[in-house]
Amino acid sequence: MTLENRIEAFVALGKQLQNLTPEDRKAWAQVAASRNPWFDADNVSWALDGIITMLDEQYLREWLYPYHLKQVTPKKVGVVMAGNIPMVGFHDFLSVLISGHYLLAKPSSEDELLMKRLANMLIGIEPAFGNRIEFVDLLRDADAIIATGSDNTARYFEHYFAKRPHIIRKNRTSIGVLTGHEEKDDLQALGEDFFRYYGLGCRNVSKVFVPEGYTFDKFFEANQYRSSILDHHKYQNNYDYNKSILLVNRVPHFDNGFMLVQQSEKLVSPISVLFYDTFSSLDDLRHKLAKVKDKTQVVVSAHGWLEGSIPFGEAQIPMVWDYADGVDTLAFLQKL
Repeated sequence: MTLENRIEAFVALGKQLQNLTPEDRKAWAQVAASRNPWFDADNVSWALDGIITMLDEQYLREWLYPYHLKQVTPKKVGVVMAGNIPMVGFHDFLSVLISGHYLLAKPSSEDELLMKRLANMLIGIEPAFGNRIEFVDLLRDADAIIATGSDNTARYFEHYFAKRPHIIRKNRTSIGVLTGHEEKDDLQALGEDFFRYYGLGCRNVSKVFVPEGYTFDKFFEANQYRSSILDHHKYQNNYDYNKSILLVNRVPHFDNGFMLVQQSEKLVSPISVLFYDTFSSLDDLRHKLAKVKDKTQVVVSAHGWLEGSIPFGEAQIPMVWDYADGVDTLAFLQKL
């Protein structure tokens, strides 16, 4: 296959996904939920829309333009995929295949069915991919590795794959910045960054920095309409558990009935909990963000006013050129 063949196949995949009916999407969600109850219809549909955007032909060609992929010598690239949000491994799936390599995919058991469904659709469009995609349990035959996991599994990956070219991703989370001057729409958009995927993604905001003396009343009011999130039993179980821990330990916190806000120096909050910390000045804020840069996936602020941030509401809308952990996957694959 030529690079042009590969581009055309992925563009066609995007169009097929775009043509899925609401009933089709519901069926995808039912398949997903059979393995992972967090993968409900709304979140599976959101993830599909994200993939459709990535596969827009103009975006794909703009993304690929700076790279030299016509001369790539095909290698077997093993990809260890996470399973925290629906089809989270798709960007690596796309990157390996569109760059001309063979994919040895080790998906998470919690997201395996959706990734295999995408692969089968792609092979149906371009049968030549049938010889380039293999789902495996072990990656002994891989020439290079891309692996995503926790800090603990990352240490194992780095040891086990030390002698092969690799990208190893660790735990990351995302941060919001508030000034107290945000409008209702801004606060609702920040709510999207917190609640989407029930907070399970590395691009979910799990902590906000706020000015000293900030109160969360307006944030709670703006997001009160999201109270139906408690209809998901696993989310409610987490909310009830985390609330009881805070109450038993007499930890100061805010509670709007379906989410908890707690001051903490930690970055990664439990499900249903938003951590916050304060800053005294813009320089203080920059200093605090710099200290956790290596653990931060994205920073969001109202309309992206803070340098290096993106607007509220866009944390879970990555473009195809937005690389996890800021590591250029295509540059890595191009050099193999």
